[in-house]
Amino acid sequence: MEKIIDPVSVELLEAELTPDKKLRDTNKGGNVIYVTTAHKSPNVMREIGRIRELAFREAGGSSGLAADIDEFDTMAVPYRQLVVWDPDARAILGGYRYILGPDVAFKEDGQPHLATSHMFRFSDVFIREYLPHVMELGRSFVAPEYQSSKAGAKALFALDNLWDGIASVIAEHPQTIYFFGKMTMYPDYDRTAKDLILHFLWKHFPDPEELVRPYKPYPILSNPRLMDLILRDETYKDDYKNLKDAVRKLGTNIPPLVNSYMGASPSMKMLGTAINDEFSDVDETAILICYDEMYPEKRDRHAFSGVLEWMKRVRVRFPHLRAEDMEELGQRRQKRRKRILEKFRNRKKKQKK
Repeated sequence: MEKIIDPVSVELLEAELTPDKKLRDTNKGGNVIYVTTAHKSPNVMREIGRIRELAFREAGGSSGLAADIDEFDTMAVPYRQLVVWDPDARAILGGYRYILGPDVAFKEDGQPHLATSHMFRFSDVFIREYLPHVMELGRSFVAPEYQSSKAGAKALFALDNLWDGIASVIAEHPQTIYFFGKMTMYPDYDRTAKDLILHFLWKHFPDPEELVRPYKPYPILSNPRLMDLILRDETYKDDYKNLKDAVRKLGTNIPPLVNSYMGASPSMKMLGTAINDEFSDVDETAILICYDEMYPEKRDRHAFSGVLEWMKRVRVRFPHLRAEDMEELGQRRQKRRKRILEKFRNRKKKQKK
């Protein structure tokens, strides 16, 4: 385990977090979201790597490096870094890295060159039909000092701020329909509770197309029949209560990020769980979520503000646009998004017949 690098100076970070990289202000917490890359902001990348390594080590999994930076952060067309900046503390609060389907390169075997490719195999259907419309999300983190309730509203809205950023990226790229990502559970998490959560996910969020599957599936040790007796209800709501009660009896809770994703969309797809041997043997569960099928209360406030922020940036670039022109541009973009989604859905319906 390498010694973690020293913090990068605030002056270097602020010099790289320039207005052209600003994505938006957050809905809550008074923070600012930037999007950059390792090539454009090398010092910001170093600080992201430092904080990621700190946060992941505290949680029980990490790269073991002095800074959590890998080839996907630094390759020719790298993952982009979505950064939440606290202007009061002059510090990075949290972030995600992501790549959009059209930017994905392919390996010699035809598989996409993604951060998850060493764990999961992607079907031809996924590559051909889904990948062009996918935003792969990974390496989500919240700085350790913002994981404590002592940080007040800044900590309370940390995950909310990240969703603000994701919604704004979606607003800028209407062809993006799906999120592909992974939920992480750490090796020290209760084994039986983990088995119950994964059993619950397979039951309520199936993937009949087998779009993505792990090369080496995580072995579930608990008896399936016993788990069926615990998770005995057909509806998600009732069975979720069964799951929560059972996990609490085991002396733990459902991990917050897992909880957040499970409550995001009724049509989420569970794609399997693999052990990440490149990241302290944490368990990674791949999921696919259709943005437009997320629960409205989870999606709309972020989506609406994302469109507004996009319109603001257009207004700055074209200051002579009238208000009605701006509104029309926003409506056109939303219509384009709906057309892309409808075309995708119609194609899937025809294939089922």
